[in-house]
Amino acid sequence: MPLKESPDPAEPSWVQGVTTDFLIFYSSRDGSGKLWCPDCVAVEHVVQQTFGPADGPSGLIVYVGQRLAWKDASNPYRAGPWNVNSIPTVIRTRDGARLVEGEISKHLAAFVREECAE
Repeated sequence: MPLKESPDPAEPSWVQGVTTDFLIFYSSRDGSGKLWCPDCVAVEHVVQQTFGPADGPSGLIVYVGQRLAWKDASNPYRAGPWNVNSIPTVIRTRDGARLVEGEISKHLAAFVREECAE
């Protein structure tokens, strides 16, 4: 499945109606189209390689907002059902398992294979 993207920023009600194998939480893009979060930039390539191919697992990038919106403790993605405390975060929707920040570069391939094996 090709990698899909939410509106930027994504409204929580929009994300709740989506069915996909994985949710990928990223910072929003700035005026020039770049992710403001350096950790998100660091994993963008591996995420694209993993979820981009037509035969890859289904994934949805969810943009959590600009820096001030994300840093606000009341950001809706910090609460349930997502409970995202760091970006980037990849959540496997089947069981809620997640990879956070640097774990994504190191373990995403195995994390996704585990989904496909079941």
